[in-house]
Amino acid sequence: MGVDTFAGAFGNIFWFFGDVAFTWVPATFGTVTGTAPGASPPISLLSQPVTATQVTSFLQSASAAEYGTAYHYWAELVAISIVLSLLFGALVIYCAVRIIEVRRHERARFEAAVHPVAAGDVTRTQLRWNGLMEEANSDDERKWRLAILEADIMLNELLDVQGYRGETMADKMKQADPATFHSIDAAWEAHRVRNQIAHHGSAHLLTARETRHVMGLYEQVFREFKIIE
Repeated sequence: MGVDTFAGAFGNIFWFFGDVAFTWVPATFGTVTGTAPGASPPISLLSQPVTATQVTSFLQSASAAEYGTAYHYWAELVAISIVLSLLFGALVIYCAVRIIEVRRHERARFEAAVHPVAAGDVTRTQLRWNGLMEEANSDDERKWRLAILEADIMLNELLDVQGYRGETMADKMKQADPATFHSIDAAWEAHRVRNQIAHHGSAHLLTARETRHVMGLYEQVFREFKIIE
């Protein structure tokens, strides 16, 4: 019936299930209904009651070979069943985790849309913004740079509150829909200037005019989401 190897056992096990499905079950049905050749006693379409003895006798005579095969390869059958169970179990767990993550993200986006900023944060954020504007309007170039860097941090926090997720701010802003994030272009422009300041340092010549322009871009975003007045 096959070589006594795991591969041979695997094939014999599937042969066993096929034999049960396509030979044993049809034969049982034919015997019980009286439509199988040589059925004894012949029963015509269940016109007579079927006794438990008749069914048991047929199962004992018809299934001896099949159950013998299953018993011979029982260890292999158990191993295959365990592997398949682990694979399907891992698949179920993965799907459940992914569904939970998607639902959590959807919930965060919904809550952010309904409550853009907690009421208690508005005053604190406004004071923070006012302090940055004082630095931006000063005569100290170092404070200009710090004001832009801090304003970009505020933008990153706003993106988090709105439910955008990503490794970088660019990843988060790529998720923004211009239909609901009207000032996204201003956010991109301001963030690009911030990157130039952060990466090039003093090599990027920052002027008072550029500073006011960039802070104005951040202001557009913050006013849209009503975190400053």
